Amino acid sequence: QVRLVESGGGLVQAGGSLRLSCVASGLTFRTYAMGWFRRAPGKERAFVAAIAWSGSGARYADSVKGRFTISRDNAKNTVYLQMNSPKPEDTAVYYCAASRGSYISIGTNPNDYWGQGTQVTVSS
Repeated sequence: QVRLVESGGGLVQAGGSLRLSCVASGLTFRTYAMGWFRRAPGKERAFVAAIAWSGSGARYADSVKGRFTISRDNAKNTVYLQMNSPKPEDTAVYYCAASRGSYISIGTNPNDYWGQGTQVTVSS
């Protein structure tokens, strides 16, 4: 059974920093592209960042580029999202995703896996 468990969310001041983690189990982690998505109140779930299975490629939403960094540790079955200089508009529930497809298309495949989410609240 595949499980993705996010942690590290909470309340952070604008301009601070926060690191989210997602531990995966029940899958061969090193063969999966991983990603982060978020859902803000009243909005659709949106792409944040994704990383290739090898870590050799990554992509970001324009809204977080230069502030957030995605990384992974295949030895620990863990993907991270380092959030620097967060803004109040980054407030959302953040979800981890895993895909056997490309990190380009993660989140669009019916067989992608999802975590339960972790709340991030950025105060001004």
